[in-house]
This record gives sequence, C-alpha cells and structure tokens, in this order.
Amino acid sequence: MLGIEDIKKIIPHRAPMLLIDKVDKLVPGVSCVAYKGVTFNEPFFAGHYPEYPVMPGVLVIEAMAQSGAVIALSCDKYKGKIILFGGIENAKFRKPVEPGSLLRIETELVKIKGPVGKGHSKAYVDDELKVEADLTFVIR
Repeated sequence: MLGIEDIKKIIPHRAPMLLIDKVDKLVPGVSCVAYKGVTFNEPFFAGHYPEYPVMPGVLVIEAMAQSGAVIALSCDKYKGKIILFGGIENAKFRKPVEPGSLLRIETELVKIKGPVGKGHSKAYVDDELKVEADLTFVIR
C-alpha cells in the first residue's frame, strides 16, 4: 500500500490538486486501485453546491487520471516525467459523490505507445459505480 508521501514520489501533483490519498494493489504499467477520502472540508464544497454538496465530476475524472499517472510513472522508463491529459472519452457520470464518501478508483492501462497512452477507469463508493471514463494521456 502506498500512502500520500509515496504517491508524491511518483506523481508531481500536490495539494490542493493531489486527489488520491492512497494506492492499493499497484501493478506498475498495468493497473491499480486508489482511494480518495472525500471529506466535508474539501474547499470545493463551499461553492459546489452549498445546499447540496457534491464533488465536481471533473475532479472525480482528475482523481481517476492521477491513478493512471501512478500506474504509468511507477515504471522505471517514465520515472520523473509528468502526464498531461490528451482526451476524455465515454465519460459517464452515474451518481454524485457526496462528502463523507470513500471513493475507490479502479484503473487499468489499456495501451502505451511512445509517449501516448490510454486507460480505462471506474470510480465507486462502496460497490456503487459513480463515474467511468476512457482517458488518453501524454507523457512528457
């Protein structure tokens, strides 16, 4: 299991944009399961939305992308690099993510060819699917 300090050694993200708290079951270059504890103290809840706080879908997608970055950047070949979004396809936002949730992100790298890769990611709370998407990335 990787904690925050271990994650920070792999990906360049930092607070407030580091959106995964721990990584479990990492297979470098293949897959991982990551977690984000969605607390009531997240700064975005103050404005999204005060009467019905939900985690913005784009931040769920970002957390999913960060789990993919951990998979790719944990490979020796890509250590010390950064990953940028290349595209988001087939994104489906099924249910909102509310404060107090433990978001479980399951990500699999589908392929990497040169600096471009694709992954598929699903985000759950308990066993309920909240968001899924196919993500394209570029390694620099």
